[in-house]
Amino acid sequence: EEINYRRFFTINELISLRIEEPRVFDYVHSAALKLTSDGAVTALRVDHVDGLIDPQRYLARLREAAGPEVYIAVEKILAPDEELPADWPIQGTTGYDFTNYANGVFCRKENEKEFSRFYYRFAGLETQYDGLVCVKKRMIISKHLAGNIDNLAHIMKRASANDRYGRDITLYGLRRALVEVMANFPVYRTYVNGDAGPTETERGYIRAAVQRARERLGGFGYELNFIEAFLLMDTHKSLQDEDRRDVLAFVMNFQQYTAPLMAKGFEDTILYIYNKLTSLNEVGSAPNLFGFTLEQYHEFSRGRAERCPLTMNATSTHDTKRAEDVRARINVLSELPREWNARLRTWAKLNLSKKRRRPDGGEMPDRNDEYLLYQTLLGAWPAAGEPGPDFVQRIKDYAVKAAREAQVKTNWIKPDRDYEEAIAAFVDKALAPGEDNKFLEDFRPLREKTAFYGAFNSLSQTLLKVAAPGLPDIYQGSELWDLSLVDPDNRRPVDFGLRARLLDAIARDYAARPDGLLAELMADLPSGRAKLFLLWRALAVRREWREVFEAGAYTPLAAEGAHKDSVIAFARSLGDKHVIAAVPRFLTGFVPQGAPPLGELWKDTRLVLPQILGGSWTETISGRELPGGSEISAADLFRTFPCALLVMRPLGGGLSGAGG
Repeated sequence: EEINYRRFFTINELISLRIEEPRVFDYVHSAALKLTSDGAVTALRVDHVDGLIDPQRYLARLREAAGPEVYIAVEKILAPDEELPADWPIQGTTGYDFTNYANGVFCRKENEKEFSRFYYRFAGLETQYDGLVCVKKRMIISKHLAGNIDNLAHIMKRASANDRYGRDITLYGLRRALVEVMANFPVYRTYVNGDAGPTETERGYIRAAVQRARERLGGFGYELNFIEAFLLMDTHKSLQDEDRRDVLAFVMNFQQYTAPLMAKGFEDTILYIYNKLTSLNEVGSAPNLFGFTLEQYHEFSRGRAERCPLTMNATSTHDTKRAEDVRARINVLSELPREWNARLRTWAKLNLSKKRRRPDGGEMPDRNDEYLLYQTLLGAWPAAGEPGPDFVQRIKDYAVKAAREAQVKTNWIKPDRDYEEAIAAFVDKALAPGEDNKFLEDFRPLREKTAFYGAFNSLSQTLLKVAAPGLPDIYQGSELWDLSLVDPDNRRPVDFGLRARLLDAIARDYAARPDGLLAELMADLPSGRAKLFLLWRALAVRREWREVFEAGAYTPLAAEGAHKDSVIAFARSLGDKHVIAAVPRFLTGFVPQGAPPLGELWKDTRLVLPQILGGSWTETISGRELPGGSEISAADLFRTFPCALLVMRPLGGGLSGAGG
């Protein structure tokens, strides 16, 4: 509580710089700006932009210094339905919003209630999601940000002392009310500066936070009224200019602290506690929403095409909680709630003897950590073959880190060694090979099922990333199946030589015998070559049709027929150039395990096309020609490969052959 300087999150040794000072800005950016001016660097990524006192002014200064041609993206975590500030002179974000929408559209939203009931019963959670978030944010404030809250309360007390309505407000009352408003703040931060007050959207966030604080506190009405007035910049006219400067200082400092509070209280805590469907537990996510409908995904994509067509599309980064292909597997559980519940209860019984007990009789690991472990095993299990000692160690390391991040039974500052040793021992015993380990035997069927159907989720997500509005961001190693967990697991060395050799062979085989190659890729899913092939083909099409992908309009396409809900499709159009992307989802209900979702399995499912898209098409993944008309059957779309990327005009430059 005695810290009187600003830090990077809660790390005392990383002291924040006042980058808003021109001489500090010039010194810090001199090397990067020299590289951009020399043409050696063409893009800049701004990390943790929400930690700045005034992001808009910083980005305006950076744009002026770098010039109009340099691509600038910011690591800005957007909540669902939140938009990037329109006055930021940048191309977009690093793409966590895309991560969550492109992932959430593969979650069976209608199974949410059943899934929630099973989860709460098994894990023994008593607090609902919103309340849990507030509890953990309050904990972070008390343990790590208490001094910051004190500073804010003092600034506010000083300004309110000269307001005739605020002289009787106590410092304690202000502090207590501030904690509750910050704990209930729905987004990372607002962006009020000296140029303007909050936008209407920001005013909505502020009012919502204050209202929730009123409901939870049941008192401190005067203090909450003042906090609301300060944050809305609606302070009393009797305030002097110096006091108004204090109000602005309060608001801008308040904004700087809600962001790290969300990062530590939500990203690094809640995402390890609320484990209902852990594929949804990502940076910037809303796990309580249980994914997104197809209509929500299309609306999100259309908005990006209109507002920020050059923003980034990420699916894995160095900061994601689990790799894209891990999430794709776990999403399959949303289609199988009853099977998941039945297996979960069986595994808990089979593994009960592998647990240790606290002196009070409590289980180690507890049921919530055990639940997380089973989903983690389903998501991260090696694609080909049984796991070795390296995998077991990775899971143990992850399980201990997850428990520390959750800060329920252990934590980073005061680790509970008994609990952590019990977790590691539980993993060792649960994964020990041998005929007497009934868990592994019972685990296999669902493991194989989620791996099989998850592979097609992964392929679909890959094509969405390349074809959707935005620039595809491909994290190192994710060219093949990436079954990594949170850092440091996702920062292991990548065998790029292997990927180069596989790609060379794919290119040769595709040029010589495309149909044979496609059949081999479907028969060899565990190798991940199908994903590498899809990336290679789709990126080649994107390069050839760059203008359409970077500036084209986005039009959702509807499917009809027996499996209409299992198709995601859209068109990208610019002038007389048109591209269609189509991918499958929700396959467990009609695709037999072991059979790729191709051809006649789709029955009468078809895409309905508007008149402007009625011409003939080339399906660029397989190289097949498709006739024009008012509809295209899913059986034709997914004849030889379970993703389709169609172009209306003939391709040149060898795209139908080896390609780039």
